[in-house]
Amino acid sequence: MSAPAPSPLAIVDAEPLPRQDEVLTDAALAFVAELHRNFTARRDELLTRRKDRRAEIARTSTLDFRPETAEIRAADWKVAPAPAALNDRRVEITGPTDRKMTINALNSGAKVWLADFEDASAPTWENVVLGQLNLIDAYERRIDFTDPKSGKSYALKDASELATVVMRPRGWHLEERHLQFDGRPVPGALVDFGLYFFHNAQRLIDLGKGPYFYLPKTESYLEARLWNDIFVFAQDYVGIPQGTVRATVLIETITAAYEMEEILYELRDHAAGLNAGRWDYLFSIVKNFRDGGEKFVLPDRNAVTMTAPFMRAYTELLVRTCHKRGAHAIGGMAAFIPSRRDAEVNKVAFEKVKADKDREAGDGFDGSWVAHPDLVPIAMASFDAVLGDKPNQKDRLREDVSVAPGDLIAIDSLDAKPTYQGLVSAVQVGIRYIEAWLRGLGAVAIFNLMEDAATAEISRSQIWQWINAGVVFENGETATAELARKVAAQELAAIRAEIGDEAFAAGKWQQAHDLLLKVSLDTDYADFLTLPAYEQLAG
Repeated sequence: MSAPAPSPLAIVDAEPLPRQDEVLTDAALAFVAELHRNFTARRDELLTRRKDRRAEIARTSTLDFRPETAEIRAADWKVAPAPAALNDRRVEITGPTDRKMTINALNSGAKVWLADFEDASAPTWENVVLGQLNLIDAYERRIDFTDPKSGKSYALKDASELATVVMRPRGWHLEERHLQFDGRPVPGALVDFGLYFFHNAQRLIDLGKGPYFYLPKTESYLEARLWNDIFVFAQDYVGIPQGTVRATVLIETITAAYEMEEILYELRDHAAGLNAGRWDYLFSIVKNFRDGGEKFVLPDRNAVTMTAPFMRAYTELLVRTCHKRGAHAIGGMAAFIPSRRDAEVNKVAFEKVKADKDREAGDGFDGSWVAHPDLVPIAMASFDAVLGDKPNQKDRLREDVSVAPGDLIAIDSLDAKPTYQGLVSAVQVGIRYIEAWLRGLGAVAIFNLMEDAATAEISRSQIWQWINAGVVFENGETATAELARKVAAQELAAIRAEIGDEAFAAGKWQQAHDLLLKVSLDTDYADFLTLPAYEQLAG
């Protein structure tokens, strides 16, 4: 298909960036314009459908497998076989696409790098455009980096040692205000996907790989169908074979957990697997069942481990579903960041990471995520012990797994309850993460954990839920807006004392404090924290 001329109505509303012309070419912008014209209206309809689904959950306080797709679940079908570059995914590292991370992630020893334009990247225009440029430079092997603080230099290893890139665009709900066609902003997902695919599809094929994607925040099989239609259109547009694109879908919403088979079916010629994303999944449960009464109140986030009955139901159903259909099942995140000063902290954390990865490998997952290169060998050892020389364990069908609809939302099967310290922690992490995000950082080390936007979402959602449910903590205090404000004021004062007045004034601490309280206390619950936060994001 020949590319049309660039739209005369294309508007890039941002200060020029170094080398942006290598990314924002006329041909690339014309492709993004075609994606926008062909698919944004359907995106809008699906966002409306999300609201309808949420209203239905508010009325019924339940979910079930979809009756209209029973035939798909009963039929015998498989997704397309994995390409060689994605057949062994036993360890995947995640992170944003800044220059240093790009080199370190590709060199990390992991099989896959999730190159993140979503929750680990605050969507400043600089991050959006220069992140694309860093990936192009990496594929062309013209990327290097010298740390201005340490003077340490970074360069790529031999091509055979580099991780395979699976790129994650933004979720459907986010717009890209800096790029407009036909008088309206383009969805961030189409900007991220479009620029990356247009510039790199053929480059990746030439390297023996392909344009591979992680699809975030999916809530229904119809959203997977939209992505599939985009892939078909895009492959025709640049003239590469159908099926070259491969997508792994994050099952990180409670509604998608009831539509796993249908999601794989819609993407079957382009499907690579499903992933179990923990914090966003818990956030989605709270968001959808926030007014469902006491039985849906989640305890402190750290008390909800992957061994909780409703989380076991979710992960085991995911493994069974993927292997039944010939897809990879990828496990959750090990978010620990090793301490350079505290060997005992590392020892305890490494043991927890090992136990978590041993459990996933034993349950049948084909791979798992880590947030730091030091965790790659730990996760690798867990999967090596189970896989040996095999690239995956898709032959483990897990036909012993049987999950009823109610099992996925049996929150009250947990003995743990919300605690006062849980409220304090939610406020602490929420303020610290949002402050960094407003400065353009999406992946932030807080209390030895690598946190991303999903962390802030579960934090503010739990504060909202506990207050609206009138939770009484173990110390006798009731969760109220007044208590949340008091804790937030104490935390803000503690941060000022910790970093000093000058650093406090130079940051965005008051702004972060105010935004956390707004999304935690407003009666009208915001669907995503990143929507009001984006209005305040500089750049």
